Amino acid sequence: MKKQIILLLSIFTLVSCAELQEVVNQLPQSGGVLSNADIASGLREALNNGIDKQVTKLTLKDGFYKNDLVKILLPEELQKVDNALRTIGLGNLADEGLKAINRAAEDAVKEATPIFVNAVKDITFNDAKNILLGEDNAATQYLTTKTQTELYNKFKPVINSSFSKVGADDIWNNLITRYNNLPLTNDVNPDLTDYVTTEALEGVYTMIALEEKEIRTKISSRTTDLLKRVFALQD
Repeated sequence: MKKQIILLLSIFTLVSCAELQEVVNQLPQSGGVLSNADIASGLREALNNGIDKQVTKLTLKDGFYKNDLVKILLPEELQKVDNALRTIGLGNLADEGLKAINRAAEDAVKEATPIFVNAVKDITFNDAKNILLGEDNAATQYLTTKTQTELYNKFKPVINSSFSKVGADDIWNNLITRYNNLPLTNDVNPDLTDYVTTEALEGVYTMIALEEKEIRTKISSRTTDLLKRVFALQD
């Protein structure tokens, strides 16, 4: 196996993809040597697993709100609003405000899967090689580069609409009005839509990175023969 890995790595650095295919076709497949198509397919399978297993969780009720890894907290300028309201016994109202912004994120992430699926389909062999031999979050970095702008543009209007649907507008108007009416406070009026959109994106990539690390570091997480064979190359 070590000789096969060394051979593959030598091929990666010395030949083009077209030349690589020609060489790979001459190698004995019964010995476990992987073709470029196998490697790309393995990476696609791993990413699709992450999307299906982890991103889908975020679309469920409390997918953000009860997940400490991705729960969206208040932006810094509103922390004082939250603290002040809790101090005067309005903790329940503050909790409703947090819940509302997390509900909006859960709503928006439903737009993510088709965009991720298209990005995964576009993985080339060269992409797959760099991902496989890269850092523990190389696949997540690839998806971030390929999808971040499109996802932001998809998420933002959904979150804006969701704020109205789940009552976040009313809740935050109430919260901020209560806070602004307190003595010795400075009025605040932040735009939450951009903040929650950015935090929702961060949550999505966090969960994909979690699944990627599992597959890279835990053999038991490689649930198919193809995943086992492909990721054995980076062990």
